[in-house]
Amino acid sequence: MRFPGKFSEQLLADQLHKISLSFLVDDLEIHRGGIGANIAYAMGLLGSDPVLVGAVGEDFAEYRQWLERHGVNCAGIYTSQAKHTARFVSTTDEEMNQISSFYAGAMAETGQIDLAAIAQNIGGLDLVLISPSDPDAMLSQAKVCRDRGFPFAADPSQQLARFDGQQVISFVEGAKYLFTNDYEWELLLNKTGWSEQQVLDHVEYRVTTLGPDGVRVVGKDGTDFTVAAVPERKKENPTGVGDAFRAGFLRGVYAGLSLERSAQLGSLVAVHVLETVGPQEWSLDRADALERVKGAFGAEAADELGRILPA
Repeated sequence: MRFPGKFSEQLLADQLHKISLSFLVDDLEIHRGGIGANIAYAMGLLGSDPVLVGAVGEDFAEYRQWLERHGVNCAGIYTSQAKHTARFVSTTDEEMNQISSFYAGAMAETGQIDLAAIAQNIGGLDLVLISPSDPDAMLSQAKVCRDRGFPFAADPSQQLARFDGQQVISFVEGAKYLFTNDYEWELLLNKTGWSEQQVLDHVEYRVTTLGPDGVRVVGKDGTDFTVAAVPERKKENPTGVGDAFRAGFLRGVYAGLSLERSAQLGSLVAVHVLETVGPQEWSLDRADALERVKGAFGAEAADELGRILPA
């Protein structure tokens, strides 16, 4: 929502102990989101068959239909009988200050989800990507993956602020991929006390997004490269850009592309989200996308990515 004024002008210094304010807003925009759903949507759009795992409320029916129309398997969804689906509500004033609230709702019941049962029902799991959700559930799901031998990717992101050092270690231990941005990477090192090299004693690859500077991929096998960001044509909204990168990267990996090509696909998907308002409002024009890949990474990259991009 957008408030055509300044929050600061509505706040009285001598009345801050009993604030009671209501803002008449000009605009209301509703966007589908949620990290897991954003990633699954993008993978579905890219021709993959992602299984979305998460806890929702009974208000999820329309959203479920949207995701299924775009290639997302919702077999891993748990429906709460008591709470609504999680949502984030934000009002921005003319100075770009924000007053926001996050309702966790059904997300708090993520721990009710049985990954082993989902794996059995769908015939196995190639990889479990554990992104920010209920903190206890994240730790539990990582343990299930280790105990059951499910390859998994650890994506602590916003919950790094919530985890202490031992919880971070418990979460990422044994991950095939560790996803963070550059700030989260430094925070992870600070909380765990690990060196960069020690991280690779516990995970196979770390994938660190660098904003406009692209992404760096480092592995215990000696892999170490940086892929540039695809140049943007405009910058609309950064929400969901990291989710989009993860979707493109994982789509590339499980289509048999090299890690470098997979990171380039991630960069391509990420820029499409950056140029769009809303993490699931973007679309992909195949010919135009391949021209952008060619311009950013060369003809060989465009040829390889062209083999897996849907029409």
